[in-house]
Amino acid sequence: MTDNQGDIENVLGELKLGDDVYKKVVSVFEEEIDKGLGKRTNPDATIKMFPTYVRSLPNGTENGDFLALDLGGTNFRVLNIHLEGKEVDMKSKIYVVPPDVMTGTGTELFDHIADCIEKFMSENDLLGNSRKIPLGFTFSFPLKQEGLNKARLVTWTKGFTSSGVEGEDVVQLLHEAIQRKGNLNVECVAVINDTVGALMSCAHDDQNCHIGLIIGTGSNTCYMEKLNRVELWDGDNEQPQQVIINTECGAFGDNGCIDFLRTNFDEDIDAESLNPGKQKYEKMISGMYMGEIARRYIEKLASKKLLFKGEISETLKTPNKFYTKYISEIEDKENTEESNFQKTRQVLDEIGIDNVTLEDCRIVQHVCQLVSSRSAYLVSSGIACLINRINRSEVTVAVDGSVYRYHPKFQDLMVEKISQLINNGLKVSTN
Repeated sequence: MTDNQGDIENVLGELKLGDDVYKKVVSVFEEEIDKGLGKRTNPDATIKMFPTYVRSLPNGTENGDFLALDLGGTNFRVLNIHLEGKEVDMKSKIYVVPPDVMTGTGTELFDHIADCIEKFMSENDLLGNSRKIPLGFTFSFPLKQEGLNKARLVTWTKGFTSSGVEGEDVVQLLHEAIQRKGNLNVECVAVINDTVGALMSCAHDDQNCHIGLIIGTGSNTCYMEKLNRVELWDGDNEQPQQVIINTECGAFGDNGCIDFLRTNFDEDIDAESLNPGKQKYEKMISGMYMGEIARRYIEKLASKKLLFKGEISETLKTPNKFYTKYISEIEDKENTEESNFQKTRQVLDEIGIDNVTLEDCRIVQHVCQLVSSRSAYLVSSGIACLINRINRSEVTVAVDGSVYRYHPKFQDLMVEKISQLINNGLKVSTN
């Protein structure tokens, strides 16, 4: 880059991890999975490995009409889905969860959801239906499943603090709100999280799909596990001898098992977060934190006069003001030296930094590439562990989430690293 390249790499070098480190992550992830599945070890395990009670995957022969709810953040969706074999007809609408509802009572939250279901059904001529409409509930918060349509909220995340919900069965709370409406002929027949939803949706078209991954604001994975490995299993032992496991792997490392690769900035971001000491793995890889990781390295380089001639704007000094979307924009394939790094300049202008040089733009892009690559490779380490565990010749990973959708290189980075970390003879694809 410049005469200062050595000094720059001294700051950024800790983000560059070798394959030996990622192979160690695969091994440690496997150990933590086994702890989570063990009846004796689960209480102290950080990866909780919740059985979902989903035993089989769709195969494209399903038929019927269904409603679906998808609650996982400040917006939620209501969907009307018609299945006829491989043909899928879907109508949906997005509704907002107001901040006062997110932080109010559980009754207010579920009444708001029921109100939106009623509006949606009215708009789609579904009210007054004599047949009870089955509903699937995608509830993207940590759940302890007790049955296919019974699951207790372990803890709120993503800014939700609705009282009276943690420890309660969210399906029961939904049914009570539906009953209060009095005119909704709807029954929730299954509750899952977004990772299981991604897996099931992909499996409808791809019979090799056995893993679901969300990499967005938060991150989590699920996969199909053999029943004889699940000591926690308390259901029947009929065929199929398998069950989808919701790993809740964002908590990987909360016991210190990945401290060997965490940086001082990782530690600081965790300490200053709303939930210090929790979700340590997620804080190294997800969209909620990637921008802040990049900001701290950019600020450090500037403070050492290795960037922007040492000038630091107030915005750059402010935590969480360098958004993860900026990383995607800066790494866009069109954002090159030939384009005069136009997108990088636009981002820097937004955070109050102007008169930047080509070299400044190169360095900022380099920081973003290192942060996103580390994220993709750490995600890949967990996925590689699951592929090795499933041990099928070919496995498709269903992936969703804002980081995966909008980052221009995340998919390629993942496929490259997973392929390097899985056992010989295995093959991976993403969908």
